[in-house]
Amino acid sequence: MAKNFVSITPTLEDYWRSIILFGRNTASYKFALASSLLHFGSKQNEEIKSQDIASIFSQHICDHLKVNDKQAVSTSNSYLDKCREYNAGTLDKDNLINATLSDGFRYVFDAFHNIPGGNLPVTFYSRAPGKNGVVTLHNDFFKLIENTNPTDFLKENEARWSLVETAWKLNLSENLISLNYDNETQMIMEPDKLRRRNITSARDALNGYQKGHCFYCFSNISITSGDERLADVDHFLPHVLGKTLSEINLDGVWNLVLACQHCNRGTAGKFEQIPTLELLERLHARNNFFIDSHHPLRETLMAQTGKKEKDRISFLQNVYNLSITKMINTWEPALVRAPRF
Repeated sequence: MAKNFVSITPTLEDYWRSIILFGRNTASYKFALASSLLHFGSKQNEEIKSQDIASIFSQHICDHLKVNDKQAVSTSNSYLDKCREYNAGTLDKDNLINATLSDGFRYVFDAFHNIPGGNLPVTFYSRAPGKNGVVTLHNDFFKLIENTNPTDFLKENEARWSLVETAWKLNLSENLISLNYDNETQMIMEPDKLRRRNITSARDALNGYQKGHCFYCFSNISITSGDERLADVDHFLPHVLGKTLSEINLDGVWNLVLACQHCNRGTAGKFEQIPTLELLERLHARNNFFIDSHHPLRETLMAQTGKKEKDRISFLQNVYNLSITKMINTWEPALVRAPRF
């Protein structure tokens, strides 16, 4: 049980932003759907015909194609080709809507609520089966737009869409683009290059505490190059959070642990999820061990997290809270061996 830390419940605004910021993107359909839902939600439409959403959805895609022709990872996309034909005047609106219902909507409704680690615990809509299934906006969606001006969400969605399509155009990973949400201005700010520092040299120092065992499941690990059990140097709070927590040094020693390959990136592995509070407690104990034992990392850790234990608890709690509001899902290993540290 976690003793020093408490969990928080993300807000509906957090859930919505996690979709826009961290949902998987292979095409720009999610952004078009988000804008379409906000369009109808602001009119207090509870039930919406798929054809009506298709009209707005396709217009958003066509408008973006006029500015940036790269709207998907793949170079071949039959639906985007239909939108290009519409922009060129060789396809009428009715046929564009039919193409949207058949191809544009094939996956986006089912995938919309999916973020790293699985689906959100809330849903903003449901859709009846079939190509023309009616879309029903849920109460949580209306609560969302009651609390925050839908225009603000539209601006954030457009900002994120612009960044992603720019990354595709330049053939860059999205993770090379930093994205910051400014609470004061309530806007997503301009991108910077986000570069991952070389942190594999930390293995030797971190292993002094873990004693050859995975931080998460306590299985045996190695720090010897070439060994099949070679440990991964893992960011306890995922490195991808640097998109929105640019003021926090996630490459700091305080956030680095040694993980077995299974826990870090195997089946049911951690990947980009947030560890549970119990694991946060373990991280705090690890950092305190280095500090209390006058380990060479002592001064570095104190500079990064605080000189007094209460300050370090406060630091971890605050960063953890911010992380949970961005990434939502938590993770813990399915199988844990007897504790070794």
